[in-house]
Amino acid sequence: MGSRVAKPWPPRWLTPVPAADVRRGDGAHVAEFIETLCTVTRDTFAGPSGSLLELRDWQRRLLDHVFARRADGRRRHRVALIGEPRKNGKSGLGAGIALDGLFEGTGAEVYSCAGDKEQARIVFGDARRMVENSPDLSEAIKVYRDALEVPSTGSVYRCLSAEAFTKEGLSPTRVLFDELHVQPNDELFNVMALAAGARVDPLLIGITTAGVKTDSSGKDSICYRLFQYGQKIARGEEVDPSFFMAWWGAPDEADHRLRTTWEMANPAFGDLIDPEDFEAAVKRTPEAEFRTKRLNQWVNTAQTWLPAGAWDACRGELGAIPDGEEVCLGFDGSFNGDSTALIAVSCGEVPHVDVVASWEKPSDAGHDWTVPILEVENAIRGACRRWNVREIVCDPYRWGRTYQILDDEGLPVVEFPQSPARMIPATTRFYEAVMNRSLTHSGDPRLARHLANCVVKTDSRGSRLAKDAKNSPRKIDLAVAAVMAHERACHEPEPEPTPQFWSWADL
Repeated sequence: MGSRVAKPWPPRWLTPVPAADVRRGDGAHVAEFIETLCTVTRDTFAGPSGSLLELRDWQRRLLDHVFARRADGRRRHRVALIGEPRKNGKSGLGAGIALDGLFEGTGAEVYSCAGDKEQARIVFGDARRMVENSPDLSEAIKVYRDALEVPSTGSVYRCLSAEAFTKEGLSPTRVLFDELHVQPNDELFNVMALAAGARVDPLLIGITTAGVKTDSSGKDSICYRLFQYGQKIARGEEVDPSFFMAWWGAPDEADHRLRTTWEMANPAFGDLIDPEDFEAAVKRTPEAEFRTKRLNQWVNTAQTWLPAGAWDACRGELGAIPDGEEVCLGFDGSFNGDSTALIAVSCGEVPHVDVVASWEKPSDAGHDWTVPILEVENAIRGACRRWNVREIVCDPYRWGRTYQILDDEGLPVVEFPQSPARMIPATTRFYEAVMNRSLTHSGDPRLARHLANCVVKTDSRGSRLAKDAKNSPRKIDLAVAAVMAHERACHEPEPEPTPQFWSWADL
């Protein structure tokens, strides 16, 4: 199958677990259970259907970390998030973990959960076929259509879907969330976590690929929030021994077309995964989907605007625009919900983009927070004193008073309504400039974040910027302001109209 360049262990993100907790844990027992009793359920590179599962070393080490125990004998983790690209053996491993949970004690309750019933049946279906393939498991476990039961202990394994309101009253000991990223909201996860509160050492495990960051409400999904939390723990910003994360995937800036990137993201590349499949898929799969499913990278939507790494490639040596340079200012204002943005773009042959100021609602602010209008107006005046401002490009929506005041002071205010007729060509021009590297920028992380949050809204008239969801908390105002300012900076200013005089005889 070819040599593997990247090492399968450790994964890209791994929360720390003391070696002593790993050694005294149950990982070796779970691995032995899986390799002794669980089978391959369909013909794959893992082996012919019906043959015993053979765990890879990285999978055994993963189990050692997930099932670690503290010095007092209690299980270290209550929640575990495992992120792998597709076809790295998630379903088989998850089914084995679920079946092992059936024998954890008397009255154990094991559940497979997913966004819908069919998805939940994938892991459960693998587990049921494993029982049917194993004489020992078949003797101990009674098989039903939607449940597996151990009559001698009263333990049961069922699959559940995302209608969380029907799940009250459960008392799970082990929960497997398959493809946690597709949960429409966090209700089912919260119900199962709270329901496990009466159990000793319950374990909720999410085995998933990455996906779109938002859920059906437009807010960050439960899976993406857990991923971000795991990153903080892995970096040492948070301490929470009860939470574990192992996440395989490629860096966001990696070129998705390169074999080295595929190897980096997939622990089973060249083993359980055929490299030829990647070579074919990369040619016919949309980039965002390829990145989520094959590289385990998070995206803002299925149709992100700028390709990964394109904006970073335009970073110039020049930081802030020198005082006195001719610039266009782009202004995109809000009142209380979104952010307010002020961007400067130089008017030279190669425009340079930089953030002048940005106002965003603080995370701990209440509903009565509003944009400091006087501060915004003074920032615009200050920019006009600092640079030779050709135009202040702005959308007049909700900020008519400010524009009138600035215009009365003699500042060069130019209205730029964010209509399709204006934004579509401006968006196209900015995109082409980024892709052709015919602009530079200062590397301001706020602008990079807003650009990364942008998606493309396309209709019969063309493409323009939009949020990934109507109520999304991720801001794009700096990106919109940059597009407007860049559009005007690339055009020569319109000349003042020449006064015309006629006599009555000419009329």
